Amino acid sequence: MDGMIGLREIRRKRGYSQLKVAMDLSISREALSYYENGRRSPDLQMLIRLSDYFDVSIDYLIRGREFLRRSSV
Repeated sequence: MDGMIGLREIRRKRGYSQLKVAMDLSISREALSYYENGRRSPDLQMLIRLSDYFDVSIDYLIRGREFLRRSSV
């Protein structure tokens, strides 16, 4: 995994530092950096917390885009 593309993107769009987000979520800045860079994967509870914090879908956090349904062929 190349990291959570959407997590890094939304954090930067909002102008938040890694330290601010980490402090708001009571995690280490290093943990957040690891999530963003793919060195560690957050568990489901952390994905939900990140999704709620940024008000975006989990799919957006991971892929950098909202879920799009594929049309059946």
